[in-house]
Amino acid sequence: MRFSGILVGSLLASAAFAATSFPDPTLPAPATTEKKAVVVLAGGCFWGLEGVYEHTKGVLDTKVGYSGGAKKTATYHQVSEGNTGHAESIQVTYDPSVISYGQILKIFFDVAHDPTTLNRQHYDVGTQYRSAIFYANDEQKTGAETYIKQLNAAKVFKDPIVTAVVPLEAFYLAEDYHQHYLDHNPTQPYIVAQDLPKIEDLKKRYPEWYRKEINGGKK
Repeated sequence: MRFSGILVGSLLASAAFAATSFPDPTLPAPATTEKKAVVVLAGGCFWGLEGVYEHTKGVLDTKVGYSGGAKKTATYHQVSEGNTGHAESIQVTYDPSVISYGQILKIFFDVAHDPTTLNRQHYDVGTQYRSAIFYANDEQKTGAETYIKQLNAAKVFKDPIVTAVVPLEAFYLAEDYHQHYLDHNPTQPYIVAQDLPKIEDLKKRYPEWYRKEINGGKK
């Protein structure tokens, strides 16, 4: 279920985030020098996740979709029922020479969602809203696991991180109307209450990574 009204409780969105400075990931340099890399993340409604990374420097492209279940159940209607195994996900294509995998993860944990709530993000409840990193290789797997251990050891959050680090079996594109939904519906009540504040958090916490224009020049 996605709550469509204006949420008075939306200010709780940052309640679980750290009160202290958020540590940088202590990850080794990437093994390749390629200009393009891809990571698939899940952390609640994919509208907001996409909005955050659209406004992140070094991100070349974003797509929303479903990961964790079968192709035949990768539709919004079925995933919304919460029993397909899918999570609402985002595929982030980025330039590692501009922003690293570790920095992508830092924004994921500190800005994009609350990684300490199991199978929910605020008023969105169900396994389809779980926190997950779908790794495509051992480097992504090790990096994610290492950073989660680092954040837990530093007690950055009040509660332990519940983000699952699981292999990427497939990423299925969501329906066209979900792609860049935030950009097409900036006054939609859910977007205003839950997702636009995340972009503001990115701008305030990481001005060096924030960009006003998204891919393609739209603001």
